[in-house]
Amino acid sequence: MKNKYTWFSAITAAIIVLDQLTKYAVIRRLRLHESVQIIPGFFDLTYVRNPGAAFGFLAGAHGVWRSIFFITISAVALAVILALVRQTRDRLQLIAFAFIGGGAVGNLVDRVRFGEVVDFIDWYYRTFHWPTFNIADAAISIGVACLAIDMLFPNKQDTAEDAEEHQQLNHE
Repeated sequence: MKNKYTWFSAITAAIIVLDQLTKYAVIRRLRLHESVQIIPGFFDLTYVRNPGAAFGFLAGAHGVWRSIFFITISAVALAVILALVRQTRDRLQLIAFAFIGGGAVGNLVDRVRFGEVVDFIDWYYRTFHWPTFNIADAAISIGVACLAIDMLFPNKQDTAEDAEEHQQLNHE
């Protein structure tokens, strides 16, 4: 794939910038826990801070240890993503890694700056509320979905190349 590092960097940077700009706007325009109704009964912008991970995981842990844990996990995840980018030839995988990496960096910036993550996208229906999230979280979810699609519906060319590699290994 030509220019894969350029594409990866551009997508990753776009996600980080979009994530940080939206969080900046929320912090500047809303008070903590304030909501603005966008689509009645379905979607609000609600400014909250999440000291934990997805769905509040480790939110109750001591602040310093929690920050060290999440920063370390983010750094390791980014190192793994970069290693996977070097190996991939698949466009969908590259896009997935860029989305996951951009989302990870977006939330890492918050953890370094605030010790917690700024969330603001609040989807709900009647009394059911999906946990509030942000652009970085959405990017990570989209990236994971792209990887799942790639695994469930492999590119025919990739499947043929994998079969050829497997056959070569069996003959050695």
